[in-house]
Amino acid sequence: MTSIPASRPTSVTRLSLSHITAQNETNLLGTVHGGVIMTLVDSAAGVVAARHSGGAAVTASMDEMVFLVPVRVGDVVHFRSQVNWTGRSSMEIGVRITADRWDAVGPEVHVASAYLVFVAVDEEGKPRAVPQVVPETDEDRRRLREAEIRRSHRLARRAAIIASREEDQREEDQEGATQ
Repeated sequence: MTSIPASRPTSVTRLSLSHITAQNETNLLGTVHGGVIMTLVDSAAGVVAARHSGGAAVTASMDEMVFLVPVRVGDVVHFRSQVNWTGRSSMEIGVRITADRWDAVGPEVHVASAYLVFVAVDEEGKPRAVPQVVPETDEDRRRLREAEIRRSHRLARRAAIIASREEDQREEDQEGATQ
């Protein structure tokens, strides 16, 4: 088994994936299903997470993904993904999605961006340590800072939801005690 380094530069595990859309991927409006794009986003991010962590990694969450423009049949969709942030066993992977026509030379259009959290797992499905990401450029450092902001928002949202559920449980317990 290959030993996992303590850190890895951002550029080492970056991935670009391109996909030509087909008729069987469309919805009733004639544009490509958002779910098709999301599946490809998850696949591209999963490869980056596995490469960075040196083994299996599973999707833990996907932040909001806003589609800016529709993707049409015949568009070539490009997925560029990289590790933005690492924790002990988790990683945020950013994916930028662009598209251009298969039969024309023209600029790529920004379709969407997505941020996914993956957790590296061992053979038993238990979390395992990941190498820390080393940002190399100003853009990588910006991505790291923004990933830390998204992480703090995810943790705050999770804590608020847990607190709300605990409050609901306390209220239910009090109602049950008074009946």
